[in-house]
Amino acid sequence: MINTTLCYIEKDGKYLMLLRNKKENDLNEGKWVGIGGKFEAGETPEECLLREVREETGLTLTRYHFHGIVRFISDRWEDEDMYLYSASDFTGTIPDTCDEGELRWIDKDKIMGLSLWEGDRYFLSELLRGTETINMTLKYEGDRLISVEIM
Repeated sequence: MINTTLCYIEKDGKYLMLLRNKKENDLNEGKWVGIGGKFEAGETPEECLLREVREETGLTLTRYHFHGIVRFISDRWEDEDMYLYSASDFTGTIPDTCDEGELRWIDKDKIMGLSLWEGDRYFLSELLRGTETINMTLKYEGDRLISVEIM
């Protein structure tokens, strides 16, 4: 089981999204995702969140909210517990380039029209509705979502 964080940073009715298009053998290639990544040894979820956001975007979060855990179960990849966050305040400037892909501010009402993982649509719809607590399990066979369990 791997542990990761994922954060949706909001500004002016938009989320900062990352189009994953730069890493070789990236299971997220061609998908739009929030900002995040894997825990390093000994890291807490909050430490991972702050580090990943700073590394990928150059931003330092000053206000953020933990929503819950989204568990991914897969027949192809290692199972994952993803700690889901949103953020509304930050300092810093986004760099011109990102090693992970292309960073772009996307209007919240356009998010669901992007190339997303099918399961991401479930927690993103809750996030867009303003749901404070989001806990679910998403089961995949290959790239296909086969079940959603909301807790």
